[in-house]
Amino acid sequence: MHVFSMICAWTGEKDLACEQLATAAQFPSYLLTYGRLRLLPFWDPLGGDPRFEKIVASLAPK
Repeated sequence: MHVFSMICAWTGEKDLACEQLATAAQFPSYLLTYGRLRLLPFWDPLGGDPRFEKIVASLAPK
């Protein structure tokens, strides 16, 4: 699911990307982590979007 959201981000479908990413973030995954969302350039098109930032914050280490 996170791969689909990444493709959506690349193609400019930010609404769908954030929707799919929010769903994927609800399930534990070593592929979808705070660090990966912050550092990998795949997610750059979503940077600054409040929905994306909320998802990233929800994955931040406690």
